[in-house]
Amino acid sequence: MSETVQVIRTEYEGVVEVRLNRPDKMNALDTGMFTNLANVGEELKKDPTLRAVVISGEGRCFCAGLDMGNFSKMAEGGGAGVGGNGLEPRTHGDSNLAQYVAMVWRELPVPVIAAVHGVCFGGGLQIALGADVRFATPDSQWAVMEIKWGLVPDMGGMVLLNELVRADVFRELCYTGRVLSGQEAGELGMVTHIGGNPREEALAMAQTIAGKSPDAIRAMKRMLNNAITPKEQAARILLEESREQDRIIGSPNQVEAVYANLEKRAPKFADPKL
Repeated sequence: MSETVQVIRTEYEGVVEVRLNRPDKMNALDTGMFTNLANVGEELKKDPTLRAVVISGEGRCFCAGLDMGNFSKMAEGGGAGVGGNGLEPRTHGDSNLAQYVAMVWRELPVPVIAAVHGVCFGGGLQIALGADVRFATPDSQWAVMEIKWGLVPDMGGMVLLNELVRADVFRELCYTGRVLSGQEAGELGMVTHIGGNPREEALAMAQTIAGKSPDAIRAMKRMLNNAITPKEQAARILLEESREQDRIIGSPNQVEAVYANLEKRAPKFADPKL
């Protein structure tokens, strides 16, 4: 597997760590990382010895979101730089590639635990939300960052965040893009456990899970997935995410949002057409 996504067989039998490994880029998601994460998920699905997975980030953070190069492409009218044929086509079951790197952890037949430190923004946030359980440091930073770039959350966030927080909180986070501390994210329901060493704590939980009956664990994950967000409902929301994002990407106001951020100035938006 590519060095940007490492698969580590831990000392605990049946426990695998998936580590985002672009520390020089704050583990930002470029096209290669999308592909590599999807491939890792596909391979892990086929592993009968798998008991639990921990997702973590190398370096000073979990994931800063979409790579800046992708935003530069948007400003030049080149789309999001993922896929190339628009976001609506379903390429990975009910998902497109971008959505799949978050939703694949839900589709894995075993529990997935995210260990978050540093920033967890945008696409990185949605990957963390795809896990069953999240550990984080109190000073980690969380944000639904898409509005900053004139976008909507389109990597499963509309499914995943909706499961965790109140409707009014969900709306506020999407509309404002404000940054939360790990402590506040925990209080709102986005983080399961706050602690000083999320990776070690996540691995300890994974070891505990790995010691339980694998048949019962896998059955419970299937039931919990369907009880919390039924497959048909998730598929409908994922498709709507993609349709809305396709309408927005490359539009004048979305391009203006990107340029304003790249040029570090206030945006000048036009009124939408009614």
